[in-house]
Amino acid sequence: MAVVDVLKFEAPADVFAWKYPNSELGTWTQLIVHETQEAILFKGGRALDLFGPGRHTLETANIPLLQSLVNLPFGGKSPFAAEVWFVNKAHVLDVKWGTQAPLQLQDPKYQLFVAVRSFGQFGVQIEDSRKFLLKLIGAVPLFDREALITYFRGLLMMNINELISSYLVRKKVSILEINAYVGEIAEHTRERLAPIFEEYGIRLLNFTIGSINIPDNDPSTVKLKEALAKKAEMDIIGYTYQQERTFNTLEGAAKNEGSGSANVMGAGIGLGMGFGVGGAVGGQMAGLTQQMDTSVYNKKCGKCQSLNRSDAGFCMTCGAKMNDLQPAAPQEVECSRCGKSFPASAKFCPDCGDPNTPCPKCGADNAVDAAQCRKCGTSLAPPKACGKCGEKLEGDVKFCPNCGTSTAELRCGNCQHEVKPGQKFCLECGHNLTKQEE
Repeated sequence: MAVVDVLKFEAPADVFAWKYPNSELGTWTQLIVHETQEAILFKGGRALDLFGPGRHTLETANIPLLQSLVNLPFGGKSPFAAEVWFVNKAHVLDVKWGTQAPLQLQDPKYQLFVAVRSFGQFGVQIEDSRKFLLKLIGAVPLFDREALITYFRGLLMMNINELISSYLVRKKVSILEINAYVGEIAEHTRERLAPIFEEYGIRLLNFTIGSINIPDNDPSTVKLKEALAKKAEMDIIGYTYQQERTFNTLEGAAKNEGSGSANVMGAGIGLGMGFGVGGAVGGQMAGLTQQMDTSVYNKKCGKCQSLNRSDAGFCMTCGAKMNDLQPAAPQEVECSRCGKSFPASAKFCPDCGDPNTPCPKCGADNAVDAAQCRKCGTSLAPPKACGKCGEKLEGDVKFCPNCGTSTAELRCGNCQHEVKPGQKFCLECGHNLTKQEE
């Protein structure tokens, strides 16, 4: 084999360590080492002399360690076998890394299992050529950035996975918010990896995380994004999911007045499932009406005075039908005898002592024996009652709608004592039955 005359680095730029393919050397062989490079001679598997940047002639004065193993003469061109490794010490800042498979983690904020991916890059420099070659280089002829990633992938992924999981689980950070912490995670990762790289003669210059994300086609991710978009829409408009469901329920009932769902009791039970049965329904609904926009919710319930939508068929608070509402009871009424005003809750007029006989519809005061309201004309006569079950009978009905008994068997509308047809006064309380029949 021919003796090599000139040795120099002939590998690609992304190679960290490269072995010259010919091991037959000789004295006076020229060794050229470029800037940011070092060359090391190996003999019998041992690392011997190290050469820095410049042109070197392999002669006795330049290879003292090799001289102890090979008896080199002072003159002539004596051949000898030795390996020469070139080490690239330039800064390499674009070594890329990434998760091979998504991490399956549970989002602590939304309690959904999501697939988490991450990627980034880091920079390295070979700081100790001898340590690097002795600990990492085996029988391979070169060591490039792909080999570096292969060697350190497990170490990288272990620390990345642990730190991402730590921020999600221990620090209660949602996966949708974790990109705000990539700087901290990257710095913690660099601090953990730097001593380990240093053991192999490598200096870790920097470590960056490009992104921590979740796949767009992941089902959990799709559901989470849709829910957050809906929540953002509700926050902008100014209502909650429960309120929206309540509006939809009542709107459906208003549009289907003849159906069972439009029944007031049915609507009350449906609302009770969302807000709690009983008194909680009224309280929750009253709270909702206070938050509504008066430009849309401008129809006042005549029974409970709460605001409803202008097209509402039923009151959202009390369930009363909006088209058949009774006007709210007045705060003050006018005495039917003296004409002076007094509180509607009073039982007697404070000026003349006349009993307060309010109209059941408008609340106006009337005379004790008045047949109809002087203000709205509503009949004030006591209603007829069924002679069997006592059900009040509205209008000129012939049979009781509750038990089917003939209305010929009547009772006194005042004391419910049984009376006979044609009887003018109740034998029990003296009530005028002729007015009752009217």
